Amino acid sequence: MGALDGRIAIITGAGRGIGREHALLFAAEGAKVVVNDFGGALDGSASTATPAEEVVEEIKAMGGEAVANHDNVADWQGGARLVQCAIDTFGDLHVLVNNAGILRDRVLVNLSEDDWDAVINVHLKGHFVPTRHAATYWREQAKAGQTVKACVISTSSTSGLLGNVGQTNYGAAKAGIAAFTVIIAEELGRYGVRANAIAPAARTRMTESTPGLMDYVIKPSDAAVFDVWDPANISPLVATLAMEDCEATGQVFFVQGGTVRKFQNWTMTDTLEKNDRWTVSELAAELPTLYT
Repeated sequence: MGALDGRIAIITGAGRGIGREHALLFAAEGAKVVVNDFGGALDGSASTATPAEEVVEEIKAMGGEAVANHDNVADWQGGARLVQCAIDTFGDLHVLVNNAGILRDRVLVNLSEDDWDAVINVHLKGHFVPTRHAATYWREQAKAGQTVKACVISTSSTSGLLGNVGQTNYGAAKAGIAAFTVIIAEELGRYGVRANAIAPAARTRMTESTPGLMDYVIKPSDAAVFDVWDPANISPLVATLAMEDCEATGQVFFVQGGTVRKFQNWTMTDTLEKNDRWTVSELAAELPTLYT
């Protein structure tokens, strides 16, 4: 028996990279998978249906069940069709893995409005839209008296949680996704829905084009050497979070190779305190004690 037997999952951006590995592992663990991929280029331009179909064929060849979907996850109607695809094809929905994304890396002074809008749209809105439609479905199930054991697993990034030069658009979206995760975990728990996020580090089309990472994501030439950048390393954590009896919710995890670490939300630390309003001169003198 697989860890995900009977689970029905949507995985967005599942035609390549980390999403593809998610889809293959979910299927190997017994899940029925909707393989969503718009088929776009790294910057979001152009599209081809091929990647999603290729993953579906891989899953079927190993005896699993899967269907391809090419809806744009940032489009309201597309997100609705995506959720309905799972329901129409497999009869239910238990897991939504938000993974789709693009890159348009530039330092702020070279970043265009379109570069900003496109990345925020695909990542941040592309997480919101399918989650919103899935949440509506699960809420209606719960209101009808059904027992819901569902979950949303979203994809943040260290670029948003720790920062990375040249990725203000991407980092802002990924930080937003982490906040989105924490909040929806609070809101959807009453319906039987958990929500978590991962911040993965792996070799993908994105990381291979990220400034400062190109020299590190190279695959080891020796097959006996553990490849810490292999995207397949990320998927076991996602599959674990997708299990029906997993209790984790409202969490963000870093994962790379064999390492899984828990992120801590923004936390207040050192304090300046007085029992009156501060003056500018007082703060000018005392504020450095908080950051030096």
